[in-house]
Amino acid sequence: MKRKILKVITFCAFLFCGMSASPQTPIYLDKSQPIEQRIEDALSRMTLQEKINIIHAQSKFSAPGVPRLGIPELWCTDGPMGVRPEVMWDEWDQAAWTNDSCMAFPALSCLAATWNPRMASLYGKSIGEEARFRNKSVLLGPGINVYRTPLCGRNFEYMGEDPYLISHMVVPYVQGVQSNGVSACVKHFALNNNEINRHTSNPIVDDRTLYEIYLPGFKAAAVEGKAWSFMGGYNLFRGEHASYNPILMNQILKEEWQWDGVVISDWGAVHDTHTAIIGGLDMEFGSWTDGLTEGTSNAYDNYWLANSYLKGIKEGIYTDKELNEKVRRVLRLTFRTAMNNDRPWGSMVSDAHKTACRKIGEEGIVLLQNNANLLPINLSKVKRIAVIGENAIKMMTVGGGSSSLKVKYEVTPLEGLKKRIGEQAEIIYARGYVGDPTGEYNGVKTGQNLKDDRSPKELRTEALQVASNADIVLFIGGLNKSEYQDCEGTDRKTMDLPYNQNELIMDLLQVNKKLVVINISGTGVAMPWKNHVSTILQAWYLGSETGNALASILMGDVNPSGKLPYTYYACLNQCGAHKLGEYPGHKGMDVLGNKVYDIPYNEGLFVGYRFIDKNKLKPNFPFGHGLSYTTFEYGKAKVNSKAIEKSEKLYITIPITNTGNRAGAEVVQLYIKCLNSSVIRPIKELKGFCKVELQPNETKEISFTITAEELSFFDEKQHKWIAEPGKFEALMASSSADIRSKVCFELK
Repeated sequence: MKRKILKVITFCAFLFCGMSASPQTPIYLDKSQPIEQRIEDALSRMTLQEKINIIHAQSKFSAPGVPRLGIPELWCTDGPMGVRPEVMWDEWDQAAWTNDSCMAFPALSCLAATWNPRMASLYGKSIGEEARFRNKSVLLGPGINVYRTPLCGRNFEYMGEDPYLISHMVVPYVQGVQSNGVSACVKHFALNNNEINRHTSNPIVDDRTLYEIYLPGFKAAAVEGKAWSFMGGYNLFRGEHASYNPILMNQILKEEWQWDGVVISDWGAVHDTHTAIIGGLDMEFGSWTDGLTEGTSNAYDNYWLANSYLKGIKEGIYTDKELNEKVRRVLRLTFRTAMNNDRPWGSMVSDAHKTACRKIGEEGIVLLQNNANLLPINLSKVKRIAVIGENAIKMMTVGGGSSSLKVKYEVTPLEGLKKRIGEQAEIIYARGYVGDPTGEYNGVKTGQNLKDDRSPKELRTEALQVASNADIVLFIGGLNKSEYQDCEGTDRKTMDLPYNQNELIMDLLQVNKKLVVINISGTGVAMPWKNHVSTILQAWYLGSETGNALASILMGDVNPSGKLPYTYYACLNQCGAHKLGEYPGHKGMDVLGNKVYDIPYNEGLFVGYRFIDKNKLKPNFPFGHGLSYTTFEYGKAKVNSKAIEKSEKLYITIPITNTGNRAGAEVVQLYIKCLNSSVIRPIKELKGFCKVELQPNETKEISFTITAEELSFFDEKQHKWIAEPGKFEALMASSSADIRSKVCFELK
C-alpha cells in the first residue's frame, strides 16, 4: 500500500513540478534546480536496466522513459517540412488516426532560396508549434547536407551548396523549433551527399574540405543554434558508419564543439554494439528487426544498444562510464522537452501557419528569366490563359520518403490560379503528358485520380491546340517525388526533365512564343530550351499553399525576391563531383573489411560556384541569381579602414536604391576574394548577405561586418583556422556572377 501511495505522490509531483517545489520533491523533478543537478539526481536513482532502456527505441518512433520515476517517453517525428502522420506502434503502416493531418510547409530548398533568416525563424517556430501540438519531443529535421551533386534525391530537403548560407539559415530554424520545447534534430551528420548506395557510401575527403565546406552548417546549428539533438547518416566516413563515427561524434561534435545534446541514429543505421558504444551514439532507433513478430516480449531488446550492451556490462566487457554519459544526454533532452512544463501548447494548421507557409513560398520562388516581360500577368491584356502540365494539378505533399505528409489541404497551382483570377480571364487546362498518376506513400493517399488513358500523341495534340489560342501559356512541369526524382533512397539518373517534357516545351514554342516555363523541383534540371524560352520560374515544392503562393507571384501581387541557393548547371560536367569522375564512387572496404563504395571528393573545396569560378564556366544560372519585377542600383562600396589588425573588425557599407516603379526586395551578397595566399583558395566565397526591402526610389545603406574569422582557412597540419595576413577584395553582388561594386582592404 505504501508503494502505491509513493507512486501516486511521485506522479503528482511530476505533473505539478511547475509549481513551487516542496522540500520532499525529488531534485530531478524540481525545475527550480539547475538542470545538471537534476540529471545527476535522476541518474543516481536509475537501475542498470532502466539506463539501458532509455537509450534505445520501444516503438518505431518512441523511447520508453522511466515510468517508475515519472520520467516520460520521448516521441520523435519526421520531418523537416511537416509533422508526419502517426504510424502503428511497430509497423510503418498508418495508425488511421483522423486528427493527424498537418500543414505542409515548403521544401527546405525553398526556404534557403528566401535568403532570409527571418523566414527561417518563422518556419522553425511554426513547424515546432505543430510538433508540440502533437506532443512530440523531437522533430527529425532540418536536413542541411551540402548539395554536392544535382542528382542527389534528397536535395529538396536540404539548404543548398554554400556553407555560409546554410549556417545562417539553420540557426534561426533550430531556435524557432526549440522555442516550443521541441528538439530540432539536425541531420544527417555528416557527408550524406547522395542517396544511391547510401548505406555503403564511404566519402573520402580531406580535413580542410571537411571543415570548410561540409561542417560549418552543423557547427552553427550546434554552437550558435544550440540544437538539442543531431542525427547521424547512413553513410560511412573513413571506413566507419557516421551514426557512431568517433571522429564525427566524439572528436568534433562533442569535444571540439563542446556540444551537450543527444546523437540519434538514423533509422536502421546501427550495425554493431561495440562501435556504437564507443563511437558516440546516444540513442538507437529503427534497427532492422522484424519487430514484435519475432515472438519476443519486446523485440527492441534485441537492438545493438539493448540486451547485448547490458550483457557486456554484466560480464565486465564494458564499464558503465559510456552508458552513464549517454543516459545523461538523454535525460538532458527529456528535461528540455517532455518534462519542460513551461513549453507552450502549440497549434495545428492555424491561420498563422497558413500565412507563414504562403509567405515563405512567395519569398522563395525564383524568377530566373523574364526577357519578354511576360510576368507579371497583365489581365487588361491577357484574357485567355493556357495552363499545360501535370504538375499544375498533381499534389506534391505525398511521396519522397520520410518527408511524405498527410495534409489537411493542398492548393494545386491550377486551383490557386483559378481562385486568384476568377472571372477576369479564361483559364483552359491541358495535361500535355502523363508522368506519375499515383498519389500514395506508406498508406497515405492524396485522394486524386490522375489516371489518363490517352496516348502521348493525343495529350500533346490537345496541349498544342489549347496553347495556340491563348494570350499566354503557363507550362507547369518539372520533377515530382517519385523514385529517381526528388525522393529519399534514390538519386536521379539524369538532369533531364522526365516524361519528354523538353520536347513538349519546344513544341509549345512553335505554336505560341508567349510561354512561361514554371519548373517545380527541389534541385536543378537541364534546360536545353533556355535560350528559346523568354520566361522561366523556379517554383519548388511549396506545401499546402502552393497554388496561392505561385498565383501571387505570377499575378504580381507579390514581387519575386528569391535567389538560387545552388548553381543551376547547364550540364553535369559543370559539377566537380561529375566532371572529375568519382560519382557514385568505386568499390572499397570499411574498417571491418566489408564492401563499401569509396567516393573520393576529388573536387575538394571547389563545390558549386567555387568550381564554376575556378574553371571559368557559364552555368544556366549562377548561385545567388534571382530577378525582380523592379530594378536595383548598387552604389559604391566603402570600408571604414583600408587595413585592419586580426583583432579588429572591418565595416563595409553600400547604398542600394530601388530604381523601378514597384516595391521589392533585393538580396545583397558579399563575397570575399583573397588576392595572395600561401594555400589554394576559391576565387571568392560568400561571407555575408542581407535581404533589404525598398519602396520605389528608396535608398538604404547596407552594412556588413568582417572579422578575421571570415578571412580564415583551415590548416590541416595545425588543425586550426588560420587568418593569414594579406590583401583582400570585398565584392558586393546580386549573384555570384553579377558583381556590382568592389573595394580592397588588407589584413595586417
